[in-house]
Amino acid sequence: MFDRLRPDPRRLIRLVVGLALYGVAIGFIVQAGLGVGPWDVFAQGVARLTGLPFGVATNVIGAAVLLLWWPLRQRPGIGTVANVLLVGTAAGATLAVLPAVAGMPVRVAELGFGILLLAAATGVYVGAGLGAGPRDGLMLGLHHRLGLPIWLARTLVEGSALLAGWLLGGNVGVGTVVFAVAIGPLCSVAIPLLAVRPMVLRQPDQAVPRMMDGVQKVPPKC
Repeated sequence: MFDRLRPDPRRLIRLVVGLALYGVAIGFIVQAGLGVGPWDVFAQGVARLTGLPFGVATNVIGAAVLLLWWPLRQRPGIGTVANVLLVGTAAGATLAVLPAVAGMPVRVAELGFGILLLAAATGVYVGAGLGAGPRDGLMLGLHHRLGLPIWLARTLVEGSALLAGWLLGGNVGVGTVVFAVAIGPLCSVAIPLLAVRPMVLRQPDQAVPRMMDGVQKVPPKC
């Protein structure tokens, strides 16, 4: 339990950097204006309905989704709380500094860069191992408590967010389709690629054979 409260500082750095980059990636995707991921469609709809900035709406939705963890008996970690606080904040800050663009090539480039960065950021923050984000935790809770396959739980969760966001006026477009098709395969590459691997120390008997008196000393075969 104490390890959960006092995680390795290196893992905390990975978590913060990964979540900040995740928010930056969302900012690029939103700024492209070609359609966004399901949860960002929902955040846009909520922002439009309430007048909240997009980043604040993202954080509020993340906190609200945590309430659904209780009946599913999911336990949040430090990474869960950090996700709620950082992703929307970084996305809002990115949108505040990115210039508005009208040219389609630039918008396509923003969308592509945002999706690639989001996959890389996922690999960085997941590798920290400090707790699932609110949305992923909801999917895992449906899987564990109701026995739904992961793919079905994810489809239900993201499909519901997409539908609700679209009804509220969120931006559904070609970027939404590209995101849905590309993000899974990209994350499947980024997560193992950026995973933290334990350091393997060379044992004395595994040292490179030395040369002595012109004769190579070779370890005996097992």
